[in-house]
Amino acid sequence: MDIRHVPFDHPDAVLLNDQVQAEYALRYGGGGDATHMNATGFVPPSGLYLIAYDTQGRPVATGGWRSQDKNDEGFQDGDAEIKRMYVVQELRGHGLARRILAVLEGDARTAGRTRMVLETGTEQPEAVSLYASSGYEPCAKFGYYRFSELSLCFAKQL
Repeated sequence: MDIRHVPFDHPDAVLLNDQVQAEYALRYGGGGDATHMNATGFVPPSGLYLIAYDTQGRPVATGGWRSQDKNDEGFQDGDAEIKRMYVVQELRGHGLARRILAVLEGDARTAGRTRMVLETGTEQPEAVSLYASSGYEPCAKFGYYRFSELSLCFAKQL
């Protein structure tokens, strides 16, 4: 696997984002994740967006982080919010998400962020398992879905 830094609006990122949105719609109903996303939020040093490519050059996984500081959505100063973690169905269970997560954590730490945070949901048990086994613990809810019963929020000190 070749993990590359790309812009959030790169065509391969758009392709994988469309796939993750379709999966959210299947798991939760509706039209996918309505969280506001802006490509500039993933520009270093205040964020990073990654795509993993297989040996044929096909984009197969993605993930990013963006800086957050204390605000009315429940973030704290120094937060790095994980967004759009996704692995194509046929490559799940091979540690690819864990590899991307480790790169994101290291990059956020280097950028001076002090806590990684993420929001996932009750219908994503694989994600919950990944984060729990990577040292993430439940935390106070934050973000767009903080009032939803289906929302689960996790944090890890960097």
